Amino acid sequence: MVEAADESYLLRPIETRDDAAMARIIRTVMPEFGATGSGFAINDPEVDWMSRAYAEPRSAYFVVERDGQVIGGGGVAPLVGGDDGTCELRKMYFLPEARGIGAGAAMMARCLQAAREFGFSQCYLETLCGMDAAMRLYERSGFRRLEAPLGATGHGGCNTFYLLDL
Repeated sequence: MVEAADESYLLRPIETRDDAAMARIIRTVMPEFGATGSGFAINDPEVDWMSRAYAEPRSAYFVVERDGQVIGGGGVAPLVGGDDGTCELRKMYFLPEARGIGAGAAMMARCLQAAREFGFSQCYLETLCGMDAAMRLYERSGFRRLEAPLGATGHGGCNTFYLLDL
């Protein structure tokens, strides 16, 4: 099923065949920003089986494909330890060839659309200082910075937090 496409990439729901590619992307991109130790999403068990993790209720994960290769992804799911109305933008990572082509903005729009369709009223995310392009995208999308984290994600290595009223 084609979700969205432009001339340079395809945005679609994740499939089981994409799991290894997304694990590789996450394990390639996170070290670029120093996010390798405990307290970072790179160590989450779901990294190896994203399609299964996001098949849960009120969850969705999408991939960006270019020339038949997965080059990025992102998703939403309920915020662990949060209230029923708050989701979390999760594991949105792109290889360098996916950056600067509009895929991040398209992915953000699709994830927020899914969050609204699932009935969430807020979307939370946490990130790391130094992920400047990502933080600019969050702010352009209407997210506002928080002073402290929400929920119980287990990502103690993150030091920057955002919330968006949907």
